Amino acid sequence: MDTRLDTQQQYGDDARPVLEGPDIARVLTRIAHEIVERAKGADDVVLLGIPTRGVFLARRLAEKLAAITGTKIPVGSLDITMYRDDLRMRPARAIGRTEIPADGIDGRLVVLVDDVLFSGRTIRAALDALGDIGRPRGVQLAVLVDRGHRELPIRADYVGKNLPTSLRETVKVLLAEEDGRDTVLLGSKPAS
Repeated sequence: MDTRLDTQQQYGDDARPVLEGPDIARVLTRIAHEIVERAKGADDVVLLGIPTRGVFLARRLAEKLAAITGTKIPVGSLDITMYRDDLRMRPARAIGRTEIPADGIDGRLVVLVDDVLFSGRTIRAALDALGDIGRPRGVQLAVLVDRGHRELPIRADYVGKNLPTSLRETVKVLLAEEDGRDTVLLGSKPAS
């Protein structure tokens, strides 16, 4: 099936890719190198992905970091469902899994990984969740796409692509592990 036709059927006529599989792989490699450079190695780095797609991105980053450093990088997931400030406004959602690597996070550099940075509220919730788990030496943020429109003073340390958007646009990240292919789509919100 034609992927453009498939994209139009699922995400609207105007959905267009802004990153494809090779682009995503390239930006993850760049982010991995930036992490190694800023952390002066990756000996005490722990990657925690924010479900769903942030977990897959964290695992990919861990593989790239291992290839660069020759060291296995601990990777886990951090569910933020119960820390969200919009629980009353959205339909109930299933609680995901939080998986912290065996060595924990205390005294380590935690890099939170997510697919899209938008208002900053997801990251605020992640920081709250992280505080209940342990006390890292530092916390950094890696995102595949930063689309702007921050409501909180949150900034990513590592950004795959800055993508200025309007509030009428949507950014959808598709990853092979969840969606069967890697792409980032930019489109318009459906009319209400």
